[in-house]
Amino acid sequence: MEHIAVFRMSAMGDVAISVPVVTAFSEQYPDVKITYLTRPLFAPMFSHLPNVEVFTPELNGKHSGLIGLYKLYKELKAKGIQGVADIHNVLRTNILKFYFKGSKIPFKQINKGRREKYALTRYKFKVFEPLKPSFQRYADVFAALGFPIDLSDDYLLPPTPLSEPVENLLNGSDLHIGVAPFASYVSKQYPFDKMCQVIEKLSERYPNSKIYIFGGGKEEEQKVAQIQLPNTENMVGKLSFKQELELISHLDIMIGMDSGNGHLSAMYGVPTITLWGVTHPYAGFYPYGQPMENALLADRTKYPLIPTSVYGKKYPKGYEKAIETISVEMILEKVEQILNVL
Repeated sequence: MEHIAVFRMSAMGDVAISVPVVTAFSEQYPDVKITYLTRPLFAPMFSHLPNVEVFTPELNGKHSGLIGLYKLYKELKAKGIQGVADIHNVLRTNILKFYFKGSKIPFKQINKGRREKYALTRYKFKVFEPLKPSFQRYADVFAALGFPIDLSDDYLLPPTPLSEPVENLLNGSDLHIGVAPFASYVSKQYPFDKMCQVIEKLSERYPNSKIYIFGGGKEEEQKVAQIQLPNTENMVGKLSFKQELELISHLDIMIGMDSGNGHLSAMYGVPTITLWGVTHPYAGFYPYGQPMENALLADRTKYPLIPTSVYGKKYPKGYEKAIETISVEMILEKVEQILNVL
């Protein structure tokens, strides 16, 4: 088997978690080509791997519906795909599995562990214990295809070469701090006014630093624009995704939520502090390669039903405030602790 396809078509954080696994695969099986099906935005994550090609299905165009997915199957087959690692396992990929089955091309899918995740997040008879990390679930799919991956070493990406705009951003400061204050659900997002306090205190404590604030979209850009400090940079909408990765890879530390930016910085081995509300690292989505002590967790003595869901979408009334049990000082102390050992 010399050419396999990998399906992971959405969710930046999940794609980022897969990068160390694909990197390990590429190093351990350099003669096997990978066609990775995902959004074109995510292609720069794999630019360091010569045997990985990113292919973007037109899921709202020629590859939509049953007929469109059949066309996609035919295109992949024409590329010489000899096996499929489905690390997404959604309706579309299950339809593709049916098509590939007819050609007797091996098609292995991720076991998402839905039963144990339900046991972890249910309100009654909760089973509060750590589950298999997502990166290991991804590696299990490759193993099922006949490619066991040794993950005993950390497969972290080196800092990426800098383009001129990013190099200019980094010049003139001794310490580079990233802050990603947003998340997809309010239950996973630290109150913005408190995060502003964190940024202000960091600006005072580390006057020779530069603090880069990440986000996306007009609403987040307007919020970040409220922060007017001499050593802060509003990065929302300022760089391409490729350039953002360049910047993130050269940070000294990142502060984020249980969301995509924390996974991006973790890819590069950047010390990453993550803040957790109604979700919890036990669900398996902890940033790759980060020590668990870099996670600041909501107080489960006050909010004992945590985790209430895997992604933060579901929670009892009042639990959206759970993340507020993480104090501003706790964040600042963790930053100081990490920077003191750099």
